[in-house]
Amino acid sequence: MTLQPLFFYLFSFVTIASALMVIAARNPVHSVLFLILAFVNAAGLLLLLGAEFLAMILIVVYVGAVAVLFLFVVMMLDVDFAELRQGFLQYLPIGALVGVILLVELIAVLGGLAIAPEVETLATPVPADVSNVAALGAVLYTRYLYFFQAAGVILLVAMIGAIVLTLRHKEGVKRQDISVQVARDPRKTVEVVQVETGRGI
Repeated sequence: MTLQPLFFYLFSFVTIASALMVIAARNPVHSVLFLILAFVNAAGLLLLLGAEFLAMILIVVYVGAVAVLFLFVVMMLDVDFAELRQGFLQYLPIGALVGVILLVELIAVLGGLAIAPEVETLATPVPADVSNVAALGAVLYTRYLYFFQAAGVILLVAMIGAIVLTLRHKEGVKRQDISVQVARDPRKTVEVVQVETGRGI
């Protein structure tokens, strides 16, 4: 057995085990840490497939931003997880229905590949002397440029909306008013006191 199948089985086993632990872990902090482990091993699988760009994006975006953000939110917010678990059985039928629908869709996709494995795709051929990252960038910034820019605008609007919705001003907290500070008269705010030698104020 060569090294590539060995690493494939290793990354696959750790990914599946860590994904199961995300659901089974009682502590939400441990769940997020197992989620990060699953992302890292999924990036290893993508490297084995030759998709190094997707592997690095998975590490930078999901591990470096999303998972760490989840970890900070879970650790900093005072969430009563015992109260959240009480409503688990209430949403269990809906969750089971969604899981069954996803399972049927996956079976349909795999069945379609088994029935017609030689289906023509609209994939753009990649030249042999061009790397994966360069080919992906050329496709994104030529054929799908407007879609790429539209996705960026949507994400920007979503980020601004999330900031506006979560921004709360606490009452009783002193805040700076720059216009009032600039308009102050130095003669009224500064007082020069002559103190005699050997005496305090």
